[in-house]
Formats: sequence, C-alpha cells, structure tokens
Amino acid sequence: MTNTSAALNRIAPSATLAMSAKVIDLKAQGVDVIGLSAGEPDFDTPDFVKDAAIQAIRDGDTNYTNVDGTAALKAAIAAKFKRDNGLEYAANQITVNAGGKHTLFNALCATVDAGDEVIIPAPYWVSYPDIVQFAGGTPVFILASADQNYKITPEQLEAAITPKTRWLILNSPSNPTGAAYSGEELAALGEVLRAHPHVLILTDDMYEHIWYADFPFATIAQICPDLYDRTLTMSGASKAYAMTGWRIGYAGGPVWLIKAMAKLQSQSTSNPCSISQAATVAALNGPQDFLKERNAKFKERRDLVVAMLNDAPGLKCPVPEGAFYVYPDASELMGKKTPAGNVIENDEQLIEYFLTEAKVAAVHGGAFGLSPGFRISYATSTDILKEACKRIQHACAALS
Repeated sequence: MTNTSAALNRIAPSATLAMSAKVIDLKAQGVDVIGLSAGEPDFDTPDFVKDAAIQAIRDGDTNYTNVDGTAALKAAIAAKFKRDNGLEYAANQITVNAGGKHTLFNALCATVDAGDEVIIPAPYWVSYPDIVQFAGGTPVFILASADQNYKITPEQLEAAITPKTRWLILNSPSNPTGAAYSGEELAALGEVLRAHPHVLILTDDMYEHIWYADFPFATIAQICPDLYDRTLTMSGASKAYAMTGWRIGYAGGPVWLIKAMAKLQSQSTSNPCSISQAATVAALNGPQDFLKERNAKFKERRDLVVAMLNDAPGLKCPVPEGAFYVYPDASELMGKKTPAGNVIENDEQLIEYFLTEAKVAAVHGGAFGLSPGFRISYATSTDILKEACKRIQHACAALS
C-alpha cells in the first residue's frame, strides 16, 4: 500500500523550503547562485544565549519538561508579553512549542473542523492555508494588493466573515511583504470583529522586533482589550534572536485553547527541546539592546534593496515597515519575452528566469496568494544584496 492520507493530500510542500533546497543543490554543483528565498537572519545567535544552552547541558537539564513549556520559560514569556506588549498572561495561558509553525499547527488543528472557515489576508505566509486545509477547514482569502500597501481594510474583513468563520489570522509585520498595521488600523479591524463574537483571532507577531515604521509596534489584544479572551498572541525566538534552528515558538491566549493545544502536543511532539527552552529563557530575560543594532542593519538593507528593485525595469517595490522581506509587483513584466524567446506568462516563470539567467533565487508570488510578484529576503550581507539586485536589474532590462 502506498496511498497517503486524505489530510496529507490536501497540502503541498512549502514553496520557500523547496526553493532553498534547489539553491543548496545548485551550489553543490558549483553554480554561482545567490539565494534570497530563505526567511532566516544571517546574524548568529547571541553568545549569552549559547552560553545558557551550554550551561543547561552541563547542569544535566536534558530530561522531559512539562508538555507545553518549563515554568521558567513560561515566566520569561509572561514577562516579555508584559514588557513589550502590555499584556498579562498567567502560566496556564501560555504555550511553548517547537517553533512558530508548530504553534499555528496546534492552534488550528485543535479548533478547526470540516466546514470551518479561516480568513487569511493575502499575500500570506505559505503555511497558513495548508495547515487550515490539513485540519479540514477552508481558507478564505482577502486580497490586499500593493496599492493598499498589502493590508486589508475593515470593509474587506466585514465582507469575508460568515457564520462559518472560525479564525482570522493577522500577521504584522508580514511575511512575505513586511507590511505592518498601526494601532489605529488594528482598532478599525477590531471594531468589525467586535460584532462577530464567534470569530477567534490568531495574531502572528513573529517579526515584532524587526521594525522600521514611524509608529510603534502594536498587537490587537493590546489595542482592543475586549478581544483578549478570543485572541491567541503568537511570537517566538527564531527571528529576533536568530534562533531559527532552536525551534521555539510560543503564544498567550485563553485557558481553554492553551489546554487544547497542550492535549494535542502531548500526543505528537511532547515538550520542546529542554536545552532550547533554557536558551530562550536567557534570550527573553537577557539584554535586548542588540535588537536595535541588528534592526539598523536590516533597515539599511531594506532601503538598498527597495531602491535597486524600483530601478529595475518593470518592477514596483513598496517600502516595508518591518520584517526582512520585500514583495515587488511584477505586473509590467507579464507578457514580456526572454532573450531566448520565451514569454513570461506568470510569476513562477519569472522566478525561473531569474534563477536560470541571473542566478538569483527568490520565491514566486503565487506561493503567497498574490500574483504577479515575488518575495526576496534581504537577511544577508549588503555586498550580496547589491550583486543580486544588479543581476535582477540586468535580467529585467533584457526582457522585451
């Protein structure tokens, strides 16, 4: 028997990971390819975080922990939520998981049944709709184009909500666009949600510390306290602390939901890695000043990439307010011919052209639900970004 389950057949492999694997393969073949597809900081995990992990190993902190997190880490997360977001969570309102993706998986699989709808603004992170579909639910997309800075409006949200709506997923700053909602914009969305008490809110704040906007970061439970009891506020160690491989995500939310997620986790992964949890305690409780230094470097890279892509014929690149991605609109390149005479009919073909001719790897917009466009991660050095953008400029100029 080789048949896979119906649930597995409802999902597709991650497009971002697939492109990253292709880059690794090309580099192994000696191809001078620049990979800008992976959403991973190029900074190293801070030394004080590494030291905490090493000490945990030496102390024999290598046993099972509580299924959804140690008491020490939950206390550090509670302190973080209070310090950074003005939110109060008790230990039984906090979950710790094997990465942010695992947090999302647990939340959706613990609450979504066949027929349930989950509203997802597009462009979206590639895993949102697949996790919803794995759980048996139906993704409902709200398209937010470049001319509205990739952010949904209250009117769009109102039109998308039905009696079957179970969740709204909000991601700010956004992967893949870097778009971020102001407190006023969140308040306007909250006004809509207030009239629909059956809708839960999952706010993915993974990039909250990678921020450039001239307004402060805000999360919806902070702006709309009356929505606190139906909001899951999610973050993690991966992006801010350059701990992608340590696999720690976490969230604060209502007790019933946290308990349901722990029940699922108890029958899947059990606890997150004990050493990673000890390291994350140090990350959250330790000095935070390095975040500003890294932010400044990310902002320099953002400004460079936005300027160079806007100088590429046929590309229009909005200015992101956070995260480390840009999402250029490539509408003007559709229908153009490559030097080999091939017509670019969609953004997947455009990205293949960039890969084969310019030796630059990005991810096509179709993977994120809004075409024609593509995502570039600028979490790499300035010199590499300059070279990559020059190659894209030349590739765009070669189209006719």
